[in-house]
Amino acid sequence: MRTFIQDEIRSALKARLRALYGIDPPEIVMEYPPRAELGDLSCPIAFELAKTLKRNPRQTAAEIVKELKLPDGVESCEVAGGGFLNFRLNRSAMPRRLRETLTTSRISEGGKVIVEHTNINPNKAAHIGHLRNAVLGDTLVRLLRHAGRRVEVQNYIDDTGVQVADLVVGIIHLRRLKLDEVSRIEGKFDYYCWDLYSEVTAFYEADSGRKALRSAALKHMEEGIEPEAPLAQYLSARIVRCHLATMERVSVRYDVLPWESHILALKFWAAAYELLKASGAIRHVSEGNRAGCWIMEMPGVDEGQGDEAKIIVRSNGTVTYVGKDIAYQLWKFGLLGSDFHYVPIHTYTDGSILWSTSALPGGADHPPFGAGTDVYNVIDVRQSYLQRVVSQGLRALGHNAEADRSIHFAYEMVALSPACAKALGYASEGGDDARAVEMSGRRGYGVKADDLLDALEKSARTEVETRSGKLPASEIDAIARCVAVAALRYFMIRFTRNRVIAFDFDEVLSFEGETGPYILYSVVRAGNILNKLRERLDEDLIDPDKAFRAADWSVLLAEPVDDHWELISLLSRFDDTVIQTLRVQEPAGFARYLFVLAQRFNHFYHQFSVIQESDPGRRAARAAVTWLFREYMRRGCGLLGIEIPSRM
Repeated sequence: MRTFIQDEIRSALKARLRALYGIDPPEIVMEYPPRAELGDLSCPIAFELAKTLKRNPRQTAAEIVKELKLPDGVESCEVAGGGFLNFRLNRSAMPRRLRETLTTSRISEGGKVIVEHTNINPNKAAHIGHLRNAVLGDTLVRLLRHAGRRVEVQNYIDDTGVQVADLVVGIIHLRRLKLDEVSRIEGKFDYYCWDLYSEVTAFYEADSGRKALRSAALKHMEEGIEPEAPLAQYLSARIVRCHLATMERVSVRYDVLPWESHILALKFWAAAYELLKASGAIRHVSEGNRAGCWIMEMPGVDEGQGDEAKIIVRSNGTVTYVGKDIAYQLWKFGLLGSDFHYVPIHTYTDGSILWSTSALPGGADHPPFGAGTDVYNVIDVRQSYLQRVVSQGLRALGHNAEADRSIHFAYEMVALSPACAKALGYASEGGDDARAVEMSGRRGYGVKADDLLDALEKSARTEVETRSGKLPASEIDAIARCVAVAALRYFMIRFTRNRVIAFDFDEVLSFEGETGPYILYSVVRAGNILNKLRERLDEDLIDPDKAFRAADWSVLLAEPVDDHWELISLLSRFDDTVIQTLRVQEPAGFARYLFVLAQRFNHFYHQFSVIQESDPGRRAARAAVTWLFREYMRRGCGLLGIEIPSRM
């Protein structure tokens, strides 16, 4: 669903253009004028029609305006500049329309959208780079659902890949443990594996011949041979449980976990393999350094080393990651003709169920999974080439439309600032002025997600105790958790996806400036104003029905545009900002919008008294504006996965 007033203006313009010129224009663009005195909304349709009609845009604009039927809530439309249509909204009506929109149900538009995100290799603890993936993916899901899309959230578990094979090598050849011994390891198991994984890297570097152990482990895992296969299954399942607990701390949830081992066990890859061979999408190499491999030609795509072909099946018969991902992508679009079995594995606090794929029949009744019309793969920018290989696989099989709707929602990595790297004891060449340091799970350095969240909660707890005085410890802890998650999630979203984040403790823990805690405080402040209004004046103006009935909306008619109307005008852009955010696929835009709203409200309540206002009508109007701000910000924070605490 789109912003109510903009949709109505678009409909009115389309009706006028059909009557005037007999044309049905495509998408009608609405813009915001650069200065408030020019109006509230602007449309450049006359410029777009200039070439078709072969006439002056201003003349066309004048003809359109002449008999344009304005929707309710639009005060006027005038021609400005070279042919802009500038609309002024009915200020007295807008607050009520905004309130109505809060309760308007959103109808699902289009088919199901599948969003795959997080995708942490199940071989070690999650780190802050994984948090960026999860937060970006989860925010995308929330925005899509708000826009009326039906969304399925998947977290793909690569339990047969190289990283898990390396962990298996570490358990067998470094720790020399058997499965029953591993099951008795206590404590934070994902942290234990974090350290072991980095030790395996050093183990290989000491003798390159040891990498043959990895190849053997991969083959045994794929073929179900002991001890590697059952050990890999146990390690992956236990670490995934750790990952789920970490992600639940930041309000990230999933609908289904597809496992790579089930893709193999259920012959998804075998089916895709036959399709690829039959279509000629892949070919067998009989000589050279790729003899015995099956490769896919990638015309016009360069891997960065002058290579225009990608290995799909290795010479030893094992399938590469991208080969399995092609099979998985076919299943996502419902093109494979096969499905998983499913079992419920977790129930969230709201009663929703997390499902897992299974290779064995006999699972419980489950929702339909897969068969999406659009697929977003949230994977970092370093995987761009492999994502193009997956799309090429779809195209080679004749699925061009699905390839076009395979969206790589790419993002840059999270690095450590030089100061942060130094504080953590990691070497940074060039001293404090050196560039940010990329984290490396293989090297064992980086900020673990749970450690970061613990540090954030500790800092937030100190701040809450300073600001709120004596509160019960349980309430302080609850507020601190809200503040910590807000700080983290906003930090991960506020930067554009193509920007490398140089993580720094001081910046992410800041309670000032463009931060999650600043936004939280503005919402809590609005609630405090309404509560104090009720307590001090014995009026229930916190009740929107009473506030809206008693409001004197003449406060919105002041010229030049005052802060009452400017705040209302910004709130009216809420849904349109969501749509624009999805159009450009940049969640940072919506985060910035909420920050600007918070700034505008803070200016509003410092400039205009609500509680001390003596005029009842003006007081009610300001209470209603405050209520609207709080409700829209609650909704906005919900779209960023941020929970509002009772106080701060």
